[in-house]
Amino acid sequence: MLVFQIIGSILLLGLIVAAVQSKFPGFNIFPGSVINLSSSWVTKVILSLVGLILLFLPQLFFYAEYGTNYYLVSPFGKEYVIMESRGIQWRGFARVTPWTKYVDIKTVEVDQNGNILEDTSELEGYIRGGVPIRFIDQVTGDAKFATRFQLPSTEEEFLVLAKKFRTLSNLVNNTLIPTLIEQTKNTGYMFSAQNYISGDAQQFKQTLEEQLKGGSYQVRKEEIKDTIFNEVTDTGSRGIREITTTYMVSKVLDKNGVPVRIPHEITDNGVLVSQVIIQDVDLETQFKERLETQRDESAKRQLAQQQTETAKAEQMKIIAQGENDKARERVAKEKEQITQVIAYETEKEIEKQKLEKAKIALETAKVEAQATRLSADAEAYRNQKMVTAGLTPQERAKIQKETAIGVAAELAKLKLPTYYIQGQSGSGSANLLESLLGIKLLEQGSLNSK
Repeated sequence: MLVFQIIGSILLLGLIVAAVQSKFPGFNIFPGSVINLSSSWVTKVILSLVGLILLFLPQLFFYAEYGTNYYLVSPFGKEYVIMESRGIQWRGFARVTPWTKYVDIKTVEVDQNGNILEDTSELEGYIRGGVPIRFIDQVTGDAKFATRFQLPSTEEEFLVLAKKFRTLSNLVNNTLIPTLIEQTKNTGYMFSAQNYISGDAQQFKQTLEEQLKGGSYQVRKEEIKDTIFNEVTDTGSRGIREITTTYMVSKVLDKNGVPVRIPHEITDNGVLVSQVIIQDVDLETQFKERLETQRDESAKRQLAQQQTETAKAEQMKIIAQGENDKARERVAKEKEQITQVIAYETEKEIEKQKLEKAKIALETAKVEAQATRLSADAEAYRNQKMVTAGLTPQERAKIQKETAIGVAAELAKLKLPTYYIQGQSGSGSANLLESLLGIKLLEQGSLNSK
């Protein structure tokens, strides 16, 4: 557009100079130059119109860029906006004010002299260094962040915003940046520095975003003191070792249980919070030094705890080894006892079997002896009856001979033991029977031993 203005200005200037020279031939603004005005008046008019059009072309049209809203005010006072169109647009001498759809505001690094160390050409607004905040435990720091805001997307809301602030710079510098700083400080007040470094950084970012989008929270602060006593001594007295003070911030709720919010300029003007990124919170030096001291003390305590645990583990290992040795010895002794008990029980069973066999042998010998005695008694009784009946001496001798032969035959059948046991004199057949039984038992024992 500037090129067209330059061309139109040169063309009109040439026509004016030519007209002056035709009126005053001796007047020459540009020595050596000759402007021919012999052309017809139609040509002059056309050239004049072309020059005027080129000169005023930027006032008639403008180029609408992508991602930008335009607020226009015509020479007759009519106000309207262009939001979605792109390319060359008609303006008709209206005043055009561009508004980017998205506004980027961030904190930028500066040197010791306050000079900006970052490129800010793509930013609509910036904050030098960071936003100073104070946590609830009185620790200070500088919050560094990057935010993006979206202007109203409807023509009615955007027209109200544009009429209220007139330019984007007024909106950024007079509303967005101050509100952003205020809500960042309010958010810092809701947290403690110790909790922030212990895992509440994400909650800090979320709370800041919520307060920017829907208004700041109305909160209630509570102070909690915790007394730590010394260990109980032999005298039974206890002293106070330390008193720690902690703070708790809770949101005020309405009757429906919804947090009470306080609107601010961002929410009142329909500006949307599109993005909030907390880059860092640079805490004060004293707190960092205290954190380093706590870290060192914590490392020492952890090392001492690890050494204690190692010593306990070693002690438990020794105890376990001793118990293992005792258990091994106990098992060996129990195995030895079991072996002895099994041997004893085996021997006992063997003796029981021997006793059972001896009893059986004794009963067998008793039965055999009794049978022999009964047979002998029956034979003697028969002979006695025969003698009583009056047998002749020859018959008696024959009977005695057969009897003796029969007894001898029976005695030959009887298997007597090779052992001899002498009994008391005068005890008769009873002693003989007992002797025979004793021999039988000895013989059975000799066979079992073989």
